[in-house]
Amino acid sequence: MIHSTAVISPNAKIGNNVSVGPFSIIGDDVVLGDDCRVESHVVIKGPSRIGRGNHFYQFTSIGEDCQDKKYAGERTELIIGDNNIFREGVTVHRGTVQDEGVTRIGSNNLVMVNAHIAHDCIIGDNTILANNVAVAGHVEIGDYAILGGTTAVHQFCKIGAHAFTGGGAIVLRDVPPYVMVSGTKHIPQGINSEGLKRRGFGKETIMAIKRAYKIIYRDNNTLDEAIKKLTEMADECPEIGMLITFLAGAERGIVR
Repeated sequence: MIHSTAVISPNAKIGNNVSVGPFSIIGDDVVLGDDCRVESHVVIKGPSRIGRGNHFYQFTSIGEDCQDKKYAGERTELIIGDNNIFREGVTVHRGTVQDEGVTRIGSNNLVMVNAHIAHDCIIGDNTILANNVAVAGHVEIGDYAILGGTTAVHQFCKIGAHAFTGGGAIVLRDVPPYVMVSGTKHIPQGINSEGLKRRGFGKETIMAIKRAYKIIYRDNNTLDEAIKKLTEMADECPEIGMLITFLAGAERGIVR
């Protein structure tokens, strides 16, 4: 159902079984997949390619120009997967030509009230961004990561899969997979063991990840020394391989 007060560009492509609420605007170069639900007062601008089953609550702003002063109107894009929920007041900006020109959001994510996803971010699948999370430009967030309310993430940081940030965390360096951080000094607080249990990780795997955490954070190893020791563990626990890959590519350094 398309409400009579909604404004939809003739250049937009709207899928089947899509609902658009009162006073919402869907602009040029927007592709909106099947079964999407757009509540009232939503603005979606293009170029944006949006998959199926997404739900946009009132006052969300999706696909807007970025807040980078270098942006000069170049054609950039937003790509969103399937079955995401964007709650009230969420803002998501397109990319910049200084990066790859694309902001990417995967599938099955929950983005809560007033969260912001800036230009050129890459968000994986099954993540949760709680209320008022602020994600700066060029940030990468891995699958199943959870960002607590009012978490602020510095530009170019990476947050690994299954990581967890406590409410009010300020992330200035990369957060490895499985690791929990909290506070304004982004202090590591162990691994996200409860989250791993809920996702079906076995006891032996969780224990191996705990040993890996100890190697990184408790045994006074340099990062290179930690990677070498983790590599020796990876044959017995494949999940350690993702941790090694992340540490080796941590250009900003990791939280310590």
